[in-house]
Amino acid sequence: MAIERTFIAVKPDGVKRGLIGEVLKRFEMRGYKIIGLKMLQVTPEQAAAHYAEHVGKPFYDGLVKFITAAPVVAIALEGEDVVAQARRIMGATDPNKAEIGTIRADFGQAMNRNIVHGSDSVESANRELAIYFKSEELMSGAKNSFDYVIESLL
Repeated sequence: MAIERTFIAVKPDGVKRGLIGEVLKRFEMRGYKIIGLKMLQVTPEQAAAHYAEHVGKPFYDGLVKFITAAPVVAIALEGEDVVAQARRIMGATDPNKAEIGTIRADFGQAMNRNIVHGSDSVESANRELAIYFKSEELMSGAKNSFDYVIESLL
């Protein structure tokens, strides 16, 4: 499988509830590398670019209002099949339908308060990463703690 990148966001509800570390832990435990990480206040322009495919839908205004209301944590991950696997780790969008053990099942409170966002395809990941990160902010090939342990054993 090819090495991919994906975009994950800990949404305002996850930040407010202190779940940033738990979300990061889930991806790191799976072996994915965090190649970009920052807390930011999403601007209306970023929100519009992020949710462009939902313009005109009845829930669009609510999405923009929610994501711009409070800080989010933007995460860039890298690894084999990371787009699909990150979505499995997060679980179904509706926490009530997500499998037990996923982020959304364990911590989500409602469909519109489900803690995290994750890119749904490689194309979406590339587009979303560009909205939140400059290319020089991504540390491609960054090592995670597992890599340092393995190197120390060799």
